[in-house]
Amino acid sequence: MFDLTDLEAAQRVVARAMPPTPQYRWPGLCRRTGCEVWLKHENHTPTGAFKVRGGLVLLDELAQAGKLPQRMVTATRGNHGQSVPFAAVPQGVKVSVFAPKGNSVEKNAAMVGWGAELVEAGNDYDEAREAANRHADTEGALYVPPFHPALVRGVATYALELFTAVPDLDAVYVPIGMGSGICGLIRARDLLGLKTEIVGVVAARAPAMARSVAAGRVVETDAADTFADGMACRVPMPEPLEIVLRGAARVAEVSEAGIAAAMRALYADTHNVAEGAGAAAFAALMEERERQRGKRVAVILSGGNVDGDVFREVLGGGVPEPGPIWKPQTL
Repeated sequence: MFDLTDLEAAQRVVARAMPPTPQYRWPGLCRRTGCEVWLKHENHTPTGAFKVRGGLVLLDELAQAGKLPQRMVTATRGNHGQSVPFAAVPQGVKVSVFAPKGNSVEKNAAMVGWGAELVEAGNDYDEAREAANRHADTEGALYVPPFHPALVRGVATYALELFTAVPDLDAVYVPIGMGSGICGLIRARDLLGLKTEIVGVVAARAPAMARSVAAGRVVETDAADTFADGMACRVPMPEPLEIVLRGAARVAEVSEAGIAAAMRALYADTHNVAEGAGAAAFAALMEERERQRGKRVAVILSGGNVDGDVFREVLGGGVPEPGPIWKPQTL
């Protein structure tokens, strides 16, 4: 995929736009889990999520090759759809982002704010992705898939930062959407010759990657019915699945209530805002805390882009229902 020299070059590209994100050992999280917990704060990037790294590296690769397109098209639930215009629009590239109907209001606003044309299409991410691909073909635009070597190399820079700053990690928990984050983490670990266990995390109501790993082949699901929109994927891609099968220890599934509880815990103990996908890794660690007791463990807080109404419901003890209209469901 890429070597350590390539990864270090990607780190220099990312460093032109943002400093390394911090990783902190939070005492409250350690008390909750019984282990030494390090939180990697990808919610501290310019777009509030780890995806920005991939957009920066992809656009640099295109520019260095003299292949900057006039227009790019991609699909998203919000964070990938911010990363592409963040990197592309300043270079004069027009960007169209397809998002499903009923997508996060605040993520949509952020994508438009970075200069993207927002197109609502489909009832979920996978339908939006199909529409974006068709539109790119029709318009002669460059389609940016959710999984691309340059995107993986870019997001892997957070893993390089983490492993350099915190040696001897026993395990890292990381959420899985379409797979760039966990694949970058696996590759960085392997390039550094580490033995760290990597645990992928999905929502139990969006289990396509977990089922695919269990089956050893791509398994599509009929729905991805989770309020953790960054993990709401029905159709895994073969390339990331192959990497996860080779390099991940396992894929854990977490409940909607567990994700909401993790969001509350992260806010209470660190005063950081985590979106659903951003909190899922800590939710999985909480469920596996006996397994990790006494160990040194990292958790990827992959993003903090959650709508205010949703976060307010979570902090009030509720578990949001996914969909275009958020209805309280207090437990």
